[in-house]
Amino acid sequence: MSVLSKSQRGPALAGVLIALFLILFLVVPVLKVIYVAFQDANTGAFTIINFADFFSSSLFRESFYNSVYVAGMSVVIATLIALPLSYFTTRFNFSGAVLIQTLGIIPLIMPPFVGAVAMKLLFGSNGSVNLILDEWFGINIPFMEGLNGVILVQSIHYFPFILINLSAALNNIDRAMEESAQNLGSHGMRLFRKVVFPLAMPGYIAGAALVFIKVFDDLGTPLLLDVNKMLAPQAYLRISSIGISDPMGYVISVILIVFSLLSLWVSLAAMRGKDYATVQKGGGGLAKRDLRPWEKFGCYAVVIFILVLVLSPHLGLMLLSFGTIWSYSILPDAYTFDHYIKVIGSASQYITNTLLYAGLAALFDVILGTAIAYIVWRTKLVGRKWLDYGATMALAVPGVVLGIGYLRTFYQFDVPLVNEPLATWWVIIVIALTIRRLPYALRACVAAIQQVSIMLEESAENLGATKRRTVWRIVIPLMSGGILAGFITSFATASVELSATIMLVARESDAPLAFGIYEFMQSAAGRGPGAALGMIAVVIVGLGTYFSHKVIERTEKKRSAARPVNEEA
Repeated sequence: MSVLSKSQRGPALAGVLIALFLILFLVVPVLKVIYVAFQDANTGAFTIINFADFFSSSLFRESFYNSVYVAGMSVVIATLIALPLSYFTTRFNFSGAVLIQTLGIIPLIMPPFVGAVAMKLLFGSNGSVNLILDEWFGINIPFMEGLNGVILVQSIHYFPFILINLSAALNNIDRAMEESAQNLGSHGMRLFRKVVFPLAMPGYIAGAALVFIKVFDDLGTPLLLDVNKMLAPQAYLRISSIGISDPMGYVISVILIVFSLLSLWVSLAAMRGKDYATVQKGGGGLAKRDLRPWEKFGCYAVVIFILVLVLSPHLGLMLLSFGTIWSYSILPDAYTFDHYIKVIGSASQYITNTLLYAGLAALFDVILGTAIAYIVWRTKLVGRKWLDYGATMALAVPGVVLGIGYLRTFYQFDVPLVNEPLATWWVIIVIALTIRRLPYALRACVAAIQQVSIMLEESAENLGATKRRTVWRIVIPLMSGGILAGFITSFATASVELSATIMLVARESDAPLAFGIYEFMQSAAGRGPGAALGMIAVVIVGLGTYFSHKVIERTEKKRSAARPVNEEA
């Protein structure tokens, strides 16, 4: 057994501590959930009776089918929304393509549960759209009835995953492929179906898998739309109403984990054994063509319709946040600032808690992400890649499952000096947010360290700098753009996390912003203040996203400016 050198001891110790953290707060809670799901509630012996009870119950079978149906239909609707936007903006010389792509990503800024109530006021049976349809045509379309509402809200919110990945894939297709197909007589829809879309399939499947996972695991949207017969809401309701000893909550959690992993496996299996590589180095991109006037009119009509649809939750939420009474009318009766005044006066604790929790979680994420990135890419330690795998595994663990695992695992552990269980202390919320958002920060840090030449570190060490000094004075400053981007991304997304935090809020005084929005939205009188809180959440996430892009853009400009100098040298 080789002895670690002095320069390796620090990274090795950091790696062990990070591994212990991931095992304690990710692996153990998940394994605890799985263990309890296969445990007899009376004897503690191994059994599969809990799963038999699950599938013998009509309620749980219906919840299972509903979750699969909603996730699958959301992928279909999200595809119908994303496909025209990505195809038109990458295939044709389309004025405003960048603006269209930017507006198409905006729905990700708003968590789906935040806009769910606003969508109901716009598209519900007595909402603005149906009131207009009834007045003009005498019809009423059930956009938001039952599962339809969940599908519509989720599709509008998550379609950017397909848009981003599919657009990137379309841009990377070698134009020679398309030209060859056209020379052989393939045009129009046939060209798209037989050549273009199949070559972009890796990007599409990557986005579709993300949509399926996100929708399947989502908790807040079904709850706010009063749709309880789905798996995530059933897991929450069983644990919150019956208690942490109820086995059905754990069985549902295992099924959620299995389907999350299964969807990732299917997305990888669909690509296995197929070649999507292009001949041209770097991909030449699709050959763009000009549109005829009637084609341009049709494309713009489709694009404008889609953008109005996907931005409607933001418009509805803004109207609701300023509206006095909005019921059985196309628009609110009047407008006021009272909801914002009420929120700032009586619900400021939600905002303060969120800034604290999300700020700490983002700080821990970039510290852990930087350390893992350095260990994986700058050392030869045995098992270093498992740190990356372990941290990334959090993507496949639904928030409600992590919350249930924390309640079951840490409820019996009292915190010294605090005199309360770890599972009910506000720090557990920070830990949950740290685990949930670690993959985002890690990817940013990995990208940053991959762009730092190892020769710079070697030069510093050759000039007498120690490994620790090299890391602090060379590596981390050069990674600062990626680290800051990771911090902002983690902070913005943790600010509106509901699935895990709703399980872990023991006292109203410890509740974060997402929990406050959910509480306000439970009653008609609270929807205005809830919408005001929602708009505050949207502003927080929007600013975080904006600054993240600015940091990345500034870093790229500095790197581009420095590249000619380095090449000259």
